[in-house]
Amino acid sequence: MARAGSPAFRLRTQVLILQIVIVTLTLGVAFAVFGYISDRRLGEAYGQRALAIARTVAADPMVRAQVAGYAPQNLLPEPALRERLSDGPLERLAVDTTQRTGALFVVITDDAGIRLAHPDRGRLGEHVSTDPSGALAGREPILTERGTLGNSVRAKVPVLEPNANRVVGAVSVGISTEDIRDQLLADLRTAALLVGAALALGVLGSALLARRWRGLTLGLEPNELAELVRGQAAVLHGIGRGVLAVDARGRTTFVNDEARRLLGIEAEVGQPVAGIGLTPRVSEVLGTLDGQPRLAAVGSHIVVVAARPVSRDGRDLGAVLTVRDRTDVEALTRQLDAVQSMSTVLRAQRHEFSNKLHLLSGLLHRGSVTEAAKVVDELVGAGPLGPATPGIDAIHDTYLQAFLAAKAAHARESGVELMLGANTWVTGRLVDPVDVTTVVGNLLDNAIEAARVSDSVKVVEVELLQEDSTLHIAVADSGAGVASDLADALFTEGVSTKADKGVPGGRGVGLALIRQIARAHGGEVRLGCGRRGDPPLAGAEFIARMPGVLEDSEVG
Repeated sequence: MARAGSPAFRLRTQVLILQIVIVTLTLGVAFAVFGYISDRRLGEAYGQRALAIARTVAADPMVRAQVAGYAPQNLLPEPALRERLSDGPLERLAVDTTQRTGALFVVITDDAGIRLAHPDRGRLGEHVSTDPSGALAGREPILTERGTLGNSVRAKVPVLEPNANRVVGAVSVGISTEDIRDQLLADLRTAALLVGAALALGVLGSALLARRWRGLTLGLEPNELAELVRGQAAVLHGIGRGVLAVDARGRTTFVNDEARRLLGIEAEVGQPVAGIGLTPRVSEVLGTLDGQPRLAAVGSHIVVVAARPVSRDGRDLGAVLTVRDRTDVEALTRQLDAVQSMSTVLRAQRHEFSNKLHLLSGLLHRGSVTEAAKVVDELVGAGPLGPATPGIDAIHDTYLQAFLAAKAAHARESGVELMLGANTWVTGRLVDPVDVTTVVGNLLDNAIEAARVSDSVKVVEVELLQEDSTLHIAVADSGAGVASDLADALFTEGVSTKADKGVPGGRGVGLALIRQIARAHGGEVRLGCGRRGDPPLAGAEFIARMPGVLEDSEVG
C-alpha cells in the first residue's frame, strides 16, 4: 500500500521512465539525422557516378566524331532521321553503356538539343525534355529532374568537336531516384538494427541505474530523505551530546557542534577521519566499535566516548561515535573526594580529641594537675598532620594544609605513612585550588596505592616548593616502581599500571589528565629518575611544575 502523500510513481520508477524517454528521443534524433545525411550523401554519390559515366561517353572519339557530323543543315527529316539513328553507332553505344552501368538512361544530343541516342528509339530525333543549355554552354551540371523516363539524378557533359574546343553536343546520364531510395532504405534498415540494440542497452542500463539508486538511497523516497535530514539536524544538533558519524570508507558523514567543541576538531563532511585531529584515545575507541563507554581527556575536557557500528539491511554503513562531557562531574567528584577525606580526618581528630578530653577530665578529678598540664600542652602544640609529621608549618595555605591532612588520614587507613619533604616551603595562597589538588591528589593516590602493596616499608613522601607564583611538586613512594615497558607510554590515555576494577575505560586517564592540566597552566608532569627520602625510597618518583597557581598570602 502506498504511503499517504507519496507520489504515484516511486523515484526510481520516475528515473527509469525519464531515462528511457531520453535515450529513445536521443536515438530517434540520431536516426533522423543519419537518414537525412545518408540521403544527401547518396544523392551526391550517384550524381558523381552519373557525371563519371557522362564524361567517359563524351570523351569517346567516335562519339565526338559522330555528334560533330550531325550538323543542323545535314539532318534528315524526322522519320528518316529516327530510322537512321536507331541502328547507328551512337545508339548502340548508349544502350550498351546503360546496360553495363545500371544507369536509367544515356542520352546523346547535338548542339540544338536533338536526341541522337536514347533508350526509347521512338524519341530519337526529338528535342530533349529538359534544358540542355548548361552543358551546351560548356558546363557540367548535376541536377535532379523529371524527364520522359521519370525522376533521376542526372549529369550533363558537353561533347567537343574532334581536334577543337567547340561544343557540338551533349551527353546526359541519369540514375533513377528509385535506386537511391532503395539504397537509402537498406542503409536505414542496418541503422535501425543498431539503434534498436542501443535502445535495448540504454533501457538495461537505466534499469541497473535505477536499482543502484535504490541501493544508494536505502529505498527511501525524496520526501522521506528530506524529512530524515530535517529530523537529523533537529535531533543531533539539539541534544547535549557530541555525535560524529563516519561511513564504511572512514570518511566523516556528520559531525555536530557539540562534537566539534568536546573533541577540539574542525571536521567537515567528507574528510578522512584519520585527519580531523582526534586524540589517540578517541581514535582507539572509534576503532573498537564495541559500544562500551570509555573515559578520555581531550584538552581541558573529560569526556565519555562510545562507538557503535551502523548497518541497514545487512549493509555496513559505517559507525557513530557519541561524546558526553564529564568535565564538571569530574571536578565535582574531585571536590567531593577532598571534602570526604577532610571529614574523615575531622572525625578521627574529633575521636582522638574526645579521648584526650576524657584523659584530662580523669587527671583533674584525681588532682594530677601536672600531668593534666602536659596533656593540655600536647593539645595546643599538635599540628594538622599530627606531631609525627614535621614540616607542615612550612605550608601557609589552609586549603592545601587541609587537603594534605585528608590525604595523610587516607594513607594511615591504608597502612601508609605520608611524609613532607625537608625542602617543603609554600608561603603563598592557592589561586586555583581545584587544579592543584587534582594534580597533587592524583599523584598521592597513585603513590599510596603503590606503597600499600609494597612488601617493605610503606612510605610516601611529598615535597612542595614555591618559586614566585610557580608550585613545584615531587611525590615518591616505596612501591615497586614503573615497569620499563610502560615508562614511555605512562601518560598516554588508556595506559595504566593498575588492574581494571571492572569498569570499561575506567583506567589510564588520571596521569594523562593531570599532565593536560599542568600544561594548560604552562607547566609539565613527568616521571622522575631520582630517589627521595632517607633512606632513599625504592619506588617511582613523579615531578610536576605548575606556574601561576600561587599568589602572595597578603593579596585578597
